[in-house]
Amino acid sequence: MNAADTNGTVGAALVAGGGIGGMQAALDLAEAGIKVYLVESQPSIGGVMARLDKTFPTNDCAMCTMAPRLVDIGRHKDIEILSMSDVEMVSGRPGNFTVTVKKRPRFVDEGKCTGCGSCVSNCPVRNQTQPRTTPVVEVEPAHREVANIVARHKHREGPLMPILQEVNAVFNYFPEDVLRYISQETGYALSHIFRIATFYSAFSVVPRGKYVINVCMGTTCYVRGSGRLMEKLGDLLALQPEETTPDLKFTLKSVRCIGCCGLAPALMVGNDVHGKLTRQDLAGIVRKYREAA
Repeated sequence: MNAADTNGTVGAALVAGGGIGGMQAALDLAEAGIKVYLVESQPSIGGVMARLDKTFPTNDCAMCTMAPRLVDIGRHKDIEILSMSDVEMVSGRPGNFTVTVKKRPRFVDEGKCTGCGSCVSNCPVRNQTQPRTTPVVEVEPAHREVANIVARHKHREGPLMPILQEVNAVFNYFPEDVLRYISQETGYALSHIFRIATFYSAFSVVPRGKYVINVCMGTTCYVRGSGRLMEKLGDLLALQPEETTPDLKFTLKSVRCIGCCGLAPALMVGNDVHGKLTRQDLAGIVRKYREAA
């Protein structure tokens, strides 16, 4: 801590809790020239707000509100983040407190950490290695093209993403035995492959239709009637959101934004954007893709 001034007040402060309130308090104190220790019991700051999509009553994006503060805290020379830490004891008097903080170990080099999460998925303490009890995975004859794709890429540097992209183009989703085969042939942990397969919206681990209809539910589209478009599509296709027709022609999905606010309400079918829609337009759009399929 900084040296005490003539009144005995120490020029440092501790903020307990790294939620949105604690983040703002730390920034205000630091801007006043006070060294700040931001103590948070979780692995990262952000608190409950980091889990929200929109905030009441303005319906603003929670991350849009938090992101500038996260950047400012990370860059500020007078703010030190003590994550995975707990305040155990406070003693002293107003203006000169002594705080005992217990910092729990991470078991990783924080200077090299990129926040990828691989250490959690592959932790040898949580995930005890088990001897192989199942035979080597062999892809079905119908999936023989997967073997050709893997063989073409597996000797390259960083082969996983090209393999997944080509396999996705073949099946439009990832069958379980195909993911296991890719893991076996490339050496990547199945947990790592599954994390990628479930992260990107272009990928799926459940069967999808040839045409994925993404209805924008962002603020602009929603206030202009995208909810009614979703209901009408549900009636036309006999689907609920996130479901696929039995003939695997259509999958109906809701998305938060497709970047076409000027065309609201809008939806995308594959890479095709349809904007300024009414309920009456939808039957023609469905008929067009059904005939093409």
